[in-house]
Amino acid sequence: MNNEFFEALDALGTENSVELELLVEKITAAVLKAAQKAYPYAEDDDIRVEIDPAARRFDIFMKKSVVEGEPKTDYEVSFEQARLYDPNCELGDLVECPLDPVAFGRNNAQVAKQSIRGDLRAINRQQVLEKFESKEHEIITVRVTQIDPIRGTVTVEYDHTELYLSRNEQLFTETVVDGKPTRVYEPLKEGDLIKVYVTTIANRDKKPIVRISRVDRGFVEKLFELTIPEIADGTVTIHAVSREAGFRSKIAVSSNDPNVDALGTCIGPHSSRINAVLRELHGEKIDIIPYSEDPEEFIIRALAPAQVISATLDEEGRTATVVVPNDQLSLAIGNKGQNAKLAAKLTGYKIDIYPEHPDPEPETEDASEEDAASAEEA
Repeated sequence: MNNEFFEALDALGTENSVELELLVEKITAAVLKAAQKAYPYAEDDDIRVEIDPAARRFDIFMKKSVVEGEPKTDYEVSFEQARLYDPNCELGDLVECPLDPVAFGRNNAQVAKQSIRGDLRAINRQQVLEKFESKEHEIITVRVTQIDPIRGTVTVEYDHTELYLSRNEQLFTETVVDGKPTRVYEPLKEGDLIKVYVTTIANRDKKPIVRISRVDRGFVEKLFELTIPEIADGTVTIHAVSREAGFRSKIAVSSNDPNVDALGTCIGPHSSRINAVLRELHGEKIDIIPYSEDPEEFIIRALAPAQVISATLDEEGRTATVVVPNDQLSLAIGNKGQNAKLAAKLTGYKIDIYPEHPDPEPETEDASEEDAASAEEA
């Protein structure tokens, strides 16, 4: 029975990523609790549980009173039997006697199991929190272990902990198939090492759930921090990020050192730094915008690559009216209004775009208030 017990103990520790020493401590406490319930009239220090994985020994002992003749209760032991455990004992002494765990009965065994399960849940919860609290809003590198071809969910592993990357949190590009826009997700396979962004830890008080993403705007921001030392050390500051995952991102930066060019630093020699970021984004485009404390100038820059003639702000309504050359109107608006929306998210302003020489029915495009509100959170 001991061999079976310790094999199960080893498997339990491996499955739950719990150190054997801690697991033995918790099981010892659970078995002691069950033994005390089986023998309610025993003193707390009368029962002892000994689990020794190295010697493969699992024993339970209880002090019993030495009596003459046959014992009348479970708390007594005959003088003859007691002498087998302690040759020097006398009548009336308390002698530590081994207990048979089977004698506890099914109910008490169930108590021990429930206690162990509860302890494992608490251990796992604490381990997850300790492991990931410092990783929240950071990028971690994980290994792909399984891909669900039906749901599209990707199972990954980080430091012996399984995490799940849902289909909605995976990078993609969009192409046209049979005349319809179709998303093409990045071709992940088992064994791949990928970077993910830890967005939050949910359900902290019960069973923590670590949520990860490759489409969150924080993923882009942290990729820049990892790739560009000047951002990591504070020489270059990221002021805002807006993102339409799979299509385009805009990131506003400035330099805190007059001798350092923020844009050039982010792009790197021969575009080496920006290309390193782009390789992680599965074809997504990035506009690096020089930040300005002047809102009008910032909005003009945010609409890049389009040229802007003027921008007029309504500070109270957080709106901006922008005029662009006629041949820049489509570029300023972008495909499906994407450029205007990203600029609105980046700057926090609702942006109305007009051509310099409007037709009788001028084409206009504005970034919605919802997009502008999203930008204010950036």
